[in-house]
Amino acid sequence: MAHLTPSLSVIIPLYNDEEVVFPLFERLHPVLQDIATKFDIIFIDDGSRDKSWLCVETLRVKHEFVTGIKLSRNFGQQNAITAGLEHATGDVVVLMDSDLQDRPEDIPKLITALLANDTSMAIAKWITRKDSFIKVAASKFFYRVSQKITNINHQPNLGVFRAIRKSVVDELRKYQEKTSTTLSVLYWIGSDYVAVELKRDEHFAGKSGYTIRKMMKLALDRIFSFSMFPIRLATYIGLSVSVLSFITGFILILRRVSGLVAPGWTSIIVMNLFLFGINFFFLGMIGEYIGRTFLEAKQRPKYIVKKII
Repeated sequence: MAHLTPSLSVIIPLYNDEEVVFPLFERLHPVLQDIATKFDIIFIDDGSRDKSWLCVETLRVKHEFVTGIKLSRNFGQQNAITAGLEHATGDVVVLMDSDLQDRPEDIPKLITALLANDTSMAIAKWITRKDSFIKVAASKFFYRVSQKITNINHQPNLGVFRAIRKSVVDELRKYQEKTSTTLSVLYWIGSDYVAVELKRDEHFAGKSGYTIRKMMKLALDRIFSFSMFPIRLATYIGLSVSVLSFITGFILILRRVSGLVAPGWTSIIVMNLFLFGINFFFLGMIGEYIGRTFLEAKQRPKYIVKKII
């Protein structure tokens, strides 16, 4: 195959992936040799507790195009991707998962689509995926909610697996937000893309690191970083409850005058519980925004590098 690009960087976050590092490399290496004049593979060890880093060190000893970045602890996949992007130098940068659900053999398809359509990104669109029902359902729900209440719009079933032009990576480096996700910012800055239909394989080994809790955090990061809908919802519901309370109070006064009010405190207790519940819910929502502002103001780094090889 003729070389598709002069230089290529492949970014792969790792988290407890000792079983997959070598098989992934064995499939990835020949693909890169065919499509790029110059290439490098950047492994980011995101606080693994197994021998993932030892595997990266072993590869580095044998192959000078391998770079290893060891983070001081687990900062999450999105921040690990950011660390990789900071060190990527290729004309095209590929992001992919480590578990071989993203096929290395599909990288040429992404780059070909990127060049043929003259877009900023080529992104895998999964036409089949062998994930659990809960994970698929949660992903679809998050997509629908995100499309409705944020200003980030993209096609459904897009994955992390993608090819990005260097110019977009350079633009992305300008945004140092701590509480948003890297992929959300990519969509927000308006990078045009072409979706490439691909099949997603099963996990090569182990289980997905994306638990329901982590998926929920990603959803909240996008919603609270790119939407004012929750805070406006609080305003709308607050106004609605105020109107409802006024109408209820007026009716109770009329019933009191007419002598139709039954003795007891049931209505008062129910109303108080309802209003307190609404208040606490929206205090928590406001707290999310204040807390994120607090984290941004402290200017702590998104990740800390312990070692680079």
